[in-house]
Amino acid sequence: MMKMQKSEYRPVTDEERRRLEKNRCSASDWHSLFVKDSTDLSLIRDVDFEGRVCIGALSTEASHPNGISRARIADSTLGDYVLIRNIGREIRGAEIRDDVQIENVAAIIFEPEAPCGVGVMASVLDETGSRPVRFYPDLSSQTASLMALKPRWAEDSLFPQLDDLAEQSPASHSIGNGSIIRDSGLISNVHIDAGVKIEGASRLSNGSIINNADSSRPLSYVGAGVDAKNFMIVDGVADSGAILRNTFVGQGAILEKGFTAHDSVFFANSSMENGEACALFAGPYSVSMHKSTLLIGCMLSFMNAGSGTNQSNHMYKLGPVHWGILERGVKTSSFSYIMLGAKVGPFSLVMGSHKNHPDSSEFPFSYLFGDDKGATTVVPAMMLRSCGLLRDEKKWPTRDRRLKRKLRMLDRVHFAVLNPMTVARILDAIDLMRELQIKPADDDGFIRYKGMKLRRAHLQRAEIIYGEAICKYLYERIGENDLPEATSDTPDEWVDLGGQLITRSTLRSVLEADTLSEADAILDKAYETFEADELRWIADRLPDEWRRRKADWSLGAENFDRHIEEDRTMYRDGLSAEHSMLAL
Repeated sequence: MMKMQKSEYRPVTDEERRRLEKNRCSASDWHSLFVKDSTDLSLIRDVDFEGRVCIGALSTEASHPNGISRARIADSTLGDYVLIRNIGREIRGAEIRDDVQIENVAAIIFEPEAPCGVGVMASVLDETGSRPVRFYPDLSSQTASLMALKPRWAEDSLFPQLDDLAEQSPASHSIGNGSIIRDSGLISNVHIDAGVKIEGASRLSNGSIINNADSSRPLSYVGAGVDAKNFMIVDGVADSGAILRNTFVGQGAILEKGFTAHDSVFFANSSMENGEACALFAGPYSVSMHKSTLLIGCMLSFMNAGSGTNQSNHMYKLGPVHWGILERGVKTSSFSYIMLGAKVGPFSLVMGSHKNHPDSSEFPFSYLFGDDKGATTVVPAMMLRSCGLLRDEKKWPTRDRRLKRKLRMLDRVHFAVLNPMTVARILDAIDLMRELQIKPADDDGFIRYKGMKLRRAHLQRAEIIYGEAICKYLYERIGENDLPEATSDTPDEWVDLGGQLITRSTLRSVLEADTLSEADAILDKAYETFEADELRWIADRLPDEWRRRKADWSLGAENFDRHIEEDRTMYRDGLSAEHSMLAL
């Protein structure tokens, strides 16, 4: 790439005007056309200029093709060594920076004061708009979670700050250094960062495509057939016919293969193909791959949706106001259905149809079976014996697309399956199950709790499995070391905030912060001190029963691992049998 020329823009001379006219160029006012001393006018042909237009350096000696041909340029500034050719209508109101390539594009238009997607509101969860997430370039899954779950706080505290930021730093109407835009339709009011590629987009309107990586290795990309309006893509990808309306695509997230999303947000490393999302809050590592899948009105993370997964958020009375939470790690089987509102506990598997608004959050790692009447049967703890759980925990960090670009990571993500939040749920579940086992079963043999059905034998087995999981957790975190001394009689509760595990006291500090930067600093510190905070929580929360059983932790952890290995062996044996059955 040629070294950028430092010369300033100056008006064209009469001789230069005649040369341009000879190259079949015209201008509404030649006095409003500016060039540099290093602008090779022979590389400008068949161009109409309107209003004030500045053209940077052009040279046949540049390392890549550059020049302007078959285009209409209005009220725009062009950097050095740009390539612009075959523009169907016009380029208007744009600041096109160095080494940009624009070919075969219908039009690129920036209207005065256009926000370029900044400030767009996505009506997540409640489709009627009571829990909006507001877009800005540094939006993280944590801040977005607070917007959706604490709407009054967002309206009173956060949104005024975002208004001030937007006023102080208006949206840039620019196309960044080294960007490439080819074979695309109308692009209106879309800010494009350095290094971004847009190839074959159908239509883009009111958005920003942000690249925080090195411009030579951008993560942001917009591909063939993409139709997006009121959107923001931050180090993410929209490709192959994706349709976006009021949608945020976060770092490492990919929406492609005809996926349709409106009023939805997608954060770190989520992958969405073929299906549909509406009012969805997709936290880190949310995955849906199937055409028949609809995700609507839910908050989820580390989730995998089976084909035909569906939810209802509308009961035809008050409108689509119902919403639900599938806590981290939930999986849904093919054609599972949940009537919202509902809450599914972490790392659970949902099968069948669930129409009674289940709340299984007190039973993590469970199987949820829906019967033909829509009732929910809970089998607690069964997912803890799945070899797939360990596989997921190991694969998530290795599939972090952000790491490969060494960019500033906006979403703070904790990957551990056994963590203070899930282990606290396990401890509480054991106490609850002991209480439920005292209750008499109904005539059909089920014990009922919050409208869900449980069997006594399943509760007894779950207590054993949960106990092994606690041993596994404590043995990995403490091992043979001495237990730390308790620091409080009231251990802090942990919550999952968009993929980051924080204490309830940290959450309160974030909500009480005076500024957004202060809130982010609190979350950053909590992320850095997670391990120390976790050990402190173990010391404060661990019941005497488990302290006395310290000698059993090793055996419990071994049993936990053994059951995982037995599950893996069983599936491998089954796979071998399948291969034998299908052999030629």
